[in-house]
Amino acid sequence: MSTFERYLTLWVALAIVAGIALGSLFPGLFQLIGSAEIAKVNLPVAVLIWLMIIPMLMKIDFAAIREVGTHWRGMSVTLFANWAVKPFSMAVLGWIFIGWLFAPFLPSDQIDSYIAGLILLGAAPCTAMVFVWSNLTRGDAPFTLTQVALNDAVMVLAFAPIVAILLGVSSIIVPWDTLLISVALFIVVPVIVAQILRRALGSGDGRALQRFQDNIQPLSIGALLFTVVLLFAFQGNQILAQPIVIAILAVPIFLQTVFIFGFAYLANRMTGEAHCIAGPSALIGASNFFELAVATAISIFGFNSGAALATVVGVLIEVPVMLILVAIVNRSKPWYEAGSAVTARNATQAKA
Repeated sequence: MSTFERYLTLWVALAIVAGIALGSLFPGLFQLIGSAEIAKVNLPVAVLIWLMIIPMLMKIDFAAIREVGTHWRGMSVTLFANWAVKPFSMAVLGWIFIGWLFAPFLPSDQIDSYIAGLILLGAAPCTAMVFVWSNLTRGDAPFTLTQVALNDAVMVLAFAPIVAILLGVSSIIVPWDTLLISVALFIVVPVIVAQILRRALGSGDGRALQRFQDNIQPLSIGALLFTVVLLFAFQGNQILAQPIVIAILAVPIFLQTVFIFGFAYLANRMTGEAHCIAGPSALIGASNFFELAVATAISIFGFNSGAALATVVGVLIEVPVMLILVAIVNRSKPWYEAGSAVTARNATQAKA
């Protein structure tokens, strides 16, 4: 990890401050940028996400994907954490913290809406950004791509029924155009572009491909920082106008993120998965598919609703919190491997 990447948390903190300041100073400019959308998917942010994940997708050798089946334990943990645990734990945390503990400090007419927004976040595990977190933890790239593809397939089938059950309504209007366009923009297009570049540069001894990847890596991190600036600039006025509400909503979201990460990370360790699998497996559920959550909240409850605000708070705290979890994954690697079943089996085989 480069010196710049080691201090990434500091750069993100500065990007947050810069985003809030720029959003307050130039609201018209960022409203214009924020309005550049297709089906609630912001195009400037989409371009920045491409710049983040295409360099990472270029590292994937598709011939290695056939070996992903050997990591069925990690895939099982991913699916169980994302769909059998995460939506329901988020609902419980929302009811405890928003519906009861902090209810006296919140507008009473918005409490149910806030909880609904949290549920929408919980039912939408990460898609694109998991490539960033996987790369920062030296995660297995083919596994990461495969789990994202499988997660998206489950999301198409499970998102609406789970949200409908937890919100207690008979039907949910899912913005299918947002869901499908997001999958196309953040998965299909980057994969195609990355593999075209990989084939064009990968001939010979592979040095041209390696040089290109080394040169483009700083651009990937820079795109992450610019994304943070944009996200906080878009919502700078909300943060300054409702700091207490933002802080209260951040509590269950933070606890949910840490809980899901810890659950999946420990489950992978207990089942004997490799560390390079445990990282992306735990981080995909800890982060959120915020484009889908925000778009669904707006379509059901309206742009100025508490639900929309709650989903936006998820966006605001995601990057700083996920960087903390990335650091935990990296620093805990010796502990993880020392106690994992994989290490134990390797030791037994070595003695034999």
